[in-house]
Amino acid sequence: MPKGYFLSAHRSPADPEKRAAYLELAGPAMLKAGGKVLASTSDIVAHEKGISQQTVLVEFETFEKAVAAYESEDYQKALKALDNGADREIRIFAGV
Repeated sequence: MPKGYFLSAHRSPADPEKRAAYLELAGPAMLKAGGKVLASTSDIVAHEKGISQQTVLVEFETFEKAVAAYESEDYQKALKALDNGADREIRIFAGV
């Protein structure tokens, strides 16, 4: 069964206070859901329509577990703490 991945790609810097509140909850929520952070960086070379901003990649045992992590009560609390303090794209996808 293919692994699942959660990708967060920012379009601009996040509000520092809201980001800090989000990070306190989001990291533990992803870990609790079985996620493994593979990358979290702003050291990026962007091509085509990409933007060189903070990007995070989290791996899960399955695609379904990645979706469940995003939908979990714990992660939803983190999103509430972020309170629209970041312009980002979230993609959840299956590996090969």
